[in-house]
Amino acid sequence: MPSRQALRTQFTIFVLFGDVILPRGGSIWTSSLLRLLGLLGVSERATRSTLSRMKRKGWLRAERRGRHSQYWLTPKGERLLSEGGRRIFEPRGWSWDGRWCLVVYSIPESKRRLRAALRKRLTFLGFGPLGPGKWISAHDRQAEVQAMLDDLGAGSFVQVFSGENLDSGDGREIVERCWDLRGLNRKYAKFLARWERDYEQSAPARQNGLSPADCFVKTFRISHEYSTFPQADPNLPVELLPEGWLGVRAAELVNSFRAHLSEKNDAFIGETMANPNGRGSTRKVPR
Repeated sequence: MPSRQALRTQFTIFVLFGDVILPRGGSIWTSSLLRLLGLLGVSERATRSTLSRMKRKGWLRAERRGRHSQYWLTPKGERLLSEGGRRIFEPRGWSWDGRWCLVVYSIPESKRRLRAALRKRLTFLGFGPLGPGKWISAHDRQAEVQAMLDDLGAGSFVQVFSGENLDSGDGREIVERCWDLRGLNRKYAKFLARWERDYEQSAPARQNGLSPADCFVKTFRISHEYSTFPQADPNLPVELLPEGWLGVRAAELVNSFRAHLSEKNDAFIGETMANPNGRGSTRKVPR
């Protein structure tokens, strides 16, 4: 079982591929990857160990080009990342048609690992537990659920339904039963308290003191921290959100922060990824 630090490094690499590498061709020199992760506080030893494990899992592949090597996501890794990317960047504060997506399953105890994997994937897709063997989402997730079931080989144990009247109470009662939005809103408040202050300090009029490497680190850190929210946030429509909900405000802050730092950030990433030796500014930014 990988350590927590190893899992954090793995998550960081996945976010780096989704946010930085895939939009710029999909491959990266090993030296460039080591340099970018080094700026983020990940040691070369931890990076190489995690890359080897991700290759064994079938998520990454490597190819030598002369004296250097490059990394790509495999189709399996791309599917996993694509699922996560859609959840992170899907629109917030959307209007609802009143329909629910309901997943019902019955998986024997002999296949409890499959059951645990199904619950984990449903949680990431924004489903909440309505009752034993019943999970629900306000989104139309039928296509995504079917793809997930095909991937897990769990289709014979699961049924998927869509409808307005589920005989489980009104919308807000269902939300109260399935998700801890109060606890999640407190986490959003802490996120905003930290990053809104940082945003003011990094505003365009004050950017002269930020190097391109600074902009990369700040952009990545806010994106990395924000990317943990979709694991808990079901991204409910405005009709079902509680008063004082901060999730939409957090998403808007991330988009604004990224836009303000994009010019220097993009220049630094382009320079670093273009060179097989990964050369570029390496000045670290205090947390």
